[in-house]
Amino acid sequence: MKTFKNIMSWILPIIIGLGLAMLIKQFWFTMVRVDGTSMQPNLENNERVMAFKASKPKAGSVVVFNAYHVDPDQTDPKSVYVKRVIGMPGDTVKYTNAGKLYVNGKQVKQSYLKNAAQQTTGSYMANSHSKVTGWTLTSLAHDQGWKVKPVNNKVPQGYYFVLGDHRSVSNDGRYWGFVPKSKMIGVVKAWPWQNRHQYINSFEP
Repeated sequence: MKTFKNIMSWILPIIIGLGLAMLIKQFWFTMVRVDGTSMQPNLENNERVMAFKASKPKAGSVVVFNAYHVDPDQTDPKSVYVKRVIGMPGDTVKYTNAGKLYVNGKQVKQSYLKNAAQQTTGSYMANSHSKVTGWTLTSLAHDQGWKVKPVNNKVPQGYYFVLGDHRSVSNDGRYWGFVPKSKMIGVVKAWPWQNRHQYINSFEP
């Protein structure tokens, strides 16, 4: 009996600890590895970040979502993408020929991007006439053949429009459209010691 109690005295805390860890991962946060260069310069390939499941996405939030059935070319049911929220449900979004991003008619400074060149390089899209130019959600949906269409250039309710920070290489909402709320996993928070952490944790107005 004494031996059994001794065994349980160290097994029970392990079981409780594992149970708590599973609950935390299930309901509060999860660790995610950034795959690729689409979030440079703010997040690098293979960098690990924490995604908080209870946090609600805001305009400018860096989020993690399940990309299966969002990106038509993604065949892995467990695949996750890390991108930045540009358009919230009901928002209008457009990128002008001058390289300016407007949400609900208000220019977004995109201070999370390193410089003016990065704000424009790769941000333009080729239209149906193969001319590289600015865009709206409506024009992207038409030219790229999105399954879910915007109405009056607005992000549909229950969806988000996301872009990568490294626009010239990012496979993002410009190509496959909106991210359903049901696919969102969490909002990314960078550690204080991570490079450029302020551009991950701070939101645009």
